Amino acid sequence: MILCLASFLVPFMGSAINLSLPQIGRSFSMGAVSQSWIATIYLIAAAIFQVPFARLADLAGRKRIFVYGLALFGVSTFLCGLSLSGTMLIVLRALSGMGCAMMFGTSMAILVSVFPPAHRGKAIGINTSVVYFALASGPFLGGLLTQHAGWRSLFLIIGVFGIIVAIFATLIIKQEWAESKGEHFDYFGSFIYATGLFGLIFGFSELPGICGFVFIATGIICFIIFVVYELKSRQPIFNVRIFSGNKIFGLSCLSALINYACTSAVAFMLSLYLQYIRGFTPQNAGLILIVQACVQCVVSFYAGRLSDRMNPATLATAGMGIIVAGLAGLIFVSPDTSIIFIALLLFLLGFGFGLFSSPNSNVIMSSVAQKYYGQASATMGTMRLTGQAFSMGIATMAISLSLGNKIITSELHADFMKSFHITFIIFAALCVAGTYTSSFRMKKS
Repeated sequence: MILCLASFLVPFMGSAINLSLPQIGRSFSMGAVSQSWIATIYLIAAAIFQVPFARLADLAGRKRIFVYGLALFGVSTFLCGLSLSGTMLIVLRALSGMGCAMMFGTSMAILVSVFPPAHRGKAIGINTSVVYFALASGPFLGGLLTQHAGWRSLFLIIGVFGIIVAIFATLIIKQEWAESKGEHFDYFGSFIYATGLFGLIFGFSELPGICGFVFIATGIICFIIFVVYELKSRQPIFNVRIFSGNKIFGLSCLSALINYACTSAVAFMLSLYLQYIRGFTPQNAGLILIVQACVQCVVSFYAGRLSDRMNPATLATAGMGIIVAGLAGLIFVSPDTSIIFIALLLFLLGFGFGLFSSPNSNVIMSSVAQKYYGQASATMGTMRLTGQAFSMGIATMAISLSLGNKIITSELHADFMKSFHITFIIFAALCVAGTYTSSFRMKKS
């Protein structure tokens, strides 16, 4: 119950905030690119801290890091509602991302430690279903709160809820897991890892500028140094050998990265489209976006159970194929496209993603030994968050190329639609590559 409540908070906030971005932009006079950073900085912080905190959890205790993460997420989210400027809000969102890293770097490891392999797919399916229920309720409730109580109410309510869940977690979770207690923490490896990942994600969002290429090059160099250093380290921050000889694990992680990279910014782009181009209120825009998450919620629940009885890699690959169809359809959306057609595309995306997520998580966690559960959980979370950050980076790059950091007005609608189409062309092409990658592991799995 505690894990599910925690799993509800982060995706709910992630999906709900998309409906609040136009109102936040008006409050602080922020352009489209600046608005995107409210979501992107959170994902970057969560991604770069997930692996270090997962290792710290193995040393100090998973429950302890999990509870601290809940508390940090709750407090920083509450303070977001009291922000006095856009800069202050972005900084506090980075702290929320750090709290998310502490939670999601440990939650899946705790889950698979409690449930035996025969019931693991069912447990993961339930947990994933809660995530998608949060995604489903986020657009509607977020839009409702934004429209009738203002965007600050969303942060204040979720912040208080997060603090309450942290208190319950402290009281209810009695067991502690610290399988590497007594070992040392790899500070240098953590620094190189964080620097490399930040360089890649931030650099990608700054393309095609020179700054973007410099950051990407720095990120690649840091990752090369990281791999070489970790291979020689006796107690690494991340055991890169977990990838060697385990093609199922590697391919499954790569599939997750690609999947999130080509789907996570869908809600962001459609939220801007529905409110700026079509003139929908936050509440009505949320009612449309809710379609995808509702379908994901139902399908992921049954897909998790089904993955205990048949090849989960086959289910995940089929899900990727369905997502391709949904993304391809969004390429042809125009200012006059039927809302029913958009809802149908969201249905396809929800069905495909629900069919992919739970089985793919089952493949990842079942392909490693128990002593690697913490690192596998953190890797899976890092793939998700890095993919989400890359997805927002692609959307930010497309918007920057088409209209720059300007407030979206009626005169710039055509420029926004150009960025909309560029984004989904890239997403569809990425997903085709991801489907091809995912298909390699079907026989092996």
